[in-house]
Order: sequence, then structure tokens, then C-alpha cells
Amino acid sequence: MNNDGGLDAAQTLEQGLGRRGFLRAVAAISGGVGVAGAAAACSHGSGAGVSTASTSPVGVLQPGRGNVPGAHYLRSNPDEVLWGYVPTVHSTPVMRIKSGETVTIDSISHEGILEDQGRNPVEYFGSKGVAASDVLEDAIAVAAEYNRTPRSFDKDGPHVVTGPIFVQDARPGDVLKIETLEATPRVPYGVVSSRHGKGALGVTADRAAPAGISLDEVMPPIASDGRANGTPTEYGNVSTFTAIEDGHGVLPVGDKSKVRFPLRPFMGMMGVAFASDTDPTSPNANSIPPTLGGGNIDIRQLGIGSAFYLPVFADGALFYVGDPHMSMGDGEVSLTAMEGSLRGTFRLTVCKPGSGDAPSVAFHYPFAETDESWIPIGLSDPNGAVDGQISDLNVAMRRAVVNALDFLEHDRGMDRATAYAYLSAAADFTVSQVVDRTVGVHGLISKSHFV
Repeated sequence: MNNDGGLDAAQTLEQGLGRRGFLRAVAAISGGVGVAGAAAACSHGSGAGVSTASTSPVGVLQPGRGNVPGAHYLRSNPDEVLWGYVPTVHSTPVMRIKSGETVTIDSISHEGILEDQGRNPVEYFGSKGVAASDVLEDAIAVAAEYNRTPRSFDKDGPHVVTGPIFVQDARPGDVLKIETLEATPRVPYGVVSSRHGKGALGVTADRAAPAGISLDEVMPPIASDGRANGTPTEYGNVSTFTAIEDGHGVLPVGDKSKVRFPLRPFMGMMGVAFASDTDPTSPNANSIPPTLGGGNIDIRQLGIGSAFYLPVFADGALFYVGDPHMSMGDGEVSLTAMEGSLRGTFRLTVCKPGSGDAPSVAFHYPFAETDESWIPIGLSDPNGAVDGQISDLNVAMRRAVVNALDFLEHDRGMDRATAYAYLSAAADFTVSQVVDRTVGVHGLISKSHFV
């Protein structure tokens, strides 16, 4: 579906208001309208250059209904998505767009459709008091009809991955700039899950306690681990249904109180094709570990108003999304964020080598920015499942610091020793996530410090 009327309107608005005025106007439009297809120059440094849109859902956003602000619209159809795997460089695109255009994507959360939850979202969410009409039709379809690849709950990734999108003029050696213009919850509820053997406190494969804690401190408790029987619904995994009220997630505290936390929707997975395997279910294409092509990067700052830069490894870049999050704390310690389907709008722009349009680090490693911060990224083992995954936060931390130094030296003109001192004195380095086999650390370098 092409939303050409939205594109024409956006271009007319931009011509009349100027670039910054246009973005301010877009931010004020009700219902969470993002930029509707206006092409933008690939630039960075003074700010991410994107608008802030509402994150409040209007009822239930079934596929094709409600506001679709992008110039293009992509649904999550069972015969086009991948479940548990990301596109490889050999994948066939499901859509083609021009550099600088926008696309609205209806993503699907895996929570509520997975095998340990019964693979029947109507029944699962119905048991939580959700009416069948408030369960997403595309989630129902994927759970019932997906057959593009075999499904193994214990081997495959959990994520429903939508794409890939071919971006014209993108070639290996370029950078794809991904601006998140909108991230709107499609349903007024989400799920936070903890599964045996996973998460920060998960028991090890040989049923031992991970280093630093005792078996009594493992989560979920080891006594409820039913994985030996081979039936996912009897594994004893824990999924916590989380309602949304007034833009907040709500969880009970005992019988009489509750905790409320603000939603911060973002796409946990934004990536470009990286694995060169011809087998679409190669371990190197598993959706769980992030790679140099992005993917399950799980950095909560990558919401509305952010720009994410990824090196390109395939013609067309082959962009994809998945793992939509309604809210997540740094670390994502239990295994998942507050997971929930989102309608996201993105501008995809190709940046060429030597143009100065992308941070220099981004031509070989993921990099991000918001209006407030530059975000260098470090991954413990960014090459997929090649020789397994190293889950060492020290490695991820060192790479994040090196990438920060490279950025400050080559893009900001700082002496490297001075940059090292500055990072220690004034920058923050935060654990992105510890649950994706390849763990991550990201830095936050405040733009306001540079005058």
C-alpha cells in the first residue's frame, strides 16, 4: 500500500514551513502522526533531526486501520514475516522504497503467541480478560498460519520479524540511517516474561546457579523448571500480563496497591541483513543475538526522535524490524521488556562513504544518537553465532569505549587522550541488555557539553 497523498501533503507542508517548522508541526498533530514520507538529507551532529510524536494508542490498531502516516505501509503477514530468524543478504525483499522515504510498519509482539503460552493469542489474552476483538488479527494469523520455516521453541528465536525492505541506492559499504518518527502501541496491554535458563538470574544448562548467586536465588525458581518433559506449556515459564492505563504500565503490589511506570515505546529490533548464509534458519540468522547489522540491539534510547546508523552489507540494505517494546529498563534483566505490538514509522536514508552524513564509526559498527546524546555501542560478540556467542560485559564495555574514542577523535576533533579523560569524567556507559547471548553496553555522550 502506498500512501502517496500523505507524501504530497508532507512535502507541501515542508515547503511552506521550512524544515524545522515542519517537524514542529508534525509533532503537534493529534493521534501520533509522524512525518508522512518527506525525504530528508542524511545528516547528523546537531541533532537527530526527527519529530516527537504521541505514543498513546487509540483503541486497538488492527492492520490497515487507524492512522498510517508513512509514504509506504507494511503489514506483518504470515507468508512474509520470519519467526525466529532475521533476513540474510540473500533474502527477497517484501517492499522497495527510495532513500529518504518513510514507511509505517505494523509490528507484532511474540508475547502471547509463543508455544509456551499456547500459540493461541485469543485464548491466552482471553484468560487475562481481553476480548477477542481486542486481540490483533495479524497476531492471530501468524500464530495459526506461519509455515515459512519450521518452528522449534527451544532452538529458534522468539521474535516475529517484519521485512526486509529494499532501500534504493544502498550498497555494501554505505550506512543506513534509521529515524524513528512514530512508535504507537497497537493494543492497551503488554507482557513481561521470564523463562527458565534465561535472563540475568537464569539457571545454567547443567542446572547450576550462575556465578555470583545461589540456586535459591535463580529466577524463575528452579523448583518450577519443567523443561525436561519437552512440552513448552509445562515448562513453568512466567509471563506477567501488564495493563496500560493513561500511558503507563500497571502491575500489582500485593493485594491493595500497584506500581505505575511510564511507557517508552521503541523497536527492540531494527536491523539490516548481515549473515551471508543461504540457509534462512542458519544459527547465524537467529533473531536473538544482535550483530554488526543491528537486530536485537535492545537500547531503550532508540525510540521516537532517535537516529540509528547501521553499516550496509547487502544491496538495498534489507531493513527489518521486530521485538516491539512498550517499556524497558536498561539491562532487560528478566529476559523481556514490557513487550507489545507497535505501529512504527521510520525514515530510511542511505549515507555514502566520504559524505560526512553519518558518524565515521557507523561505517563499520552500529551507532546512534538522539537530540540529547551521541550513543556509541559495544557488543560482546557481534558476528552472529560464529563460534558461539561471548556473553562478557567487559568485552562489550571495551568496544563501546573504543567506539566512543574513535567518534570523539575523528568526528569531534578531540585528542584521543583528552577524549579518554572526558569519557571518564562526564560520559555514562550503561548496560543495554544481558539476555541476548551477545550482551551489549552503550555510552551516552551529552551533546550539550560540546560548545
